[in-house]
Amino acid sequence: MKFGLVPVNVGVKSIEQTIGLAQLAESVGIESVWTFEHVMVPVNYASKYPYNADGKMGANPDTNFVDPLIALTAVAANTRTLKLGTGVNIVSQSNPLLLAKQAASLDFVSGGRFMLGAGIGWLREEFDAMGVPFERRGARFDDYMVAMKKVWSGDVVEHQSDFLNWTGFKSYPVPSGANGVPIVIGGVKGKIYERVAAHGDGWFLPVDNAAALTEKLAPLAAACAAVDRDPASVEISCMWDMQGGLDAIKAFEDAGASRIIVPLLALGKDPAAGISTFAETIIARC
Repeated sequence: MKFGLVPVNVGVKSIEQTIGLAQLAESVGIESVWTFEHVMVPVNYASKYPYNADGKMGANPDTNFVDPLIALTAVAANTRTLKLGTGVNIVSQSNPLLLAKQAASLDFVSGGRFMLGAGIGWLREEFDAMGVPFERRGARFDDYMVAMKKVWSGDVVEHQSDFLNWTGFKSYPVPSGANGVPIVIGGVKGKIYERVAAHGDGWFLPVDNAAALTEKLAPLAAACAAVDRDPASVEISCMWDMQGGLDAIKAFEDAGASRIIVPLLALGKDPAAGISTFAETIIARC
């Protein structure tokens, strides 16, 4: 089982804190660190966050929300083996050419350690502030996934769609992986199964127990079958709230998860001490 931490870019007081946590994680055998993304946090918003019962995200407008790619670049420069993931970046509100360039550049800077976690977004107020339509964000996401992989191919890019008109250019560097930057699709809502099957090297699920994962595997298998894909080729990452100890991890593994991602908040008030304890009580015993 691989283990990750999230988020290393939210609520931090300095970049030294982010780098220190990442270096500690690497030293104790944690495989990856992950970020969250919001460009802004509204003071008031009507949109409903889909993964909390109260419909609110777990950050107030005054929380430091360091840009994920900049935070992970700093981590990349100060680590050697630690993998780096966005969990997730909001692709539908981004400029896909710029994002493709940034992702390929981070792959280059990190020596191929970057994974682009990608989602469609839920916060209409943020789309409005970014000047991007909230409507058809799912269709835009699907189109951008195809288009970005063309940018990463190293070939001359030709891509015309309802959203883009790209022709006659290349963008280098290209990612080190044969299929471009690994894409980890985030979420459990909407057309998630079809999107994972079509575009994802991995799937990031905000579920905290193996039973919740298990009930989602049959729809994933059906979506993969529809595009002639082996569902075992999808690397599954799940959030874990530290409940259930080693038995919970074994259940996740038996269900098919390859990576457990632990929220830093679940490690206690002192995340550095929590990381060390986690390494001694969990990682060393798995």
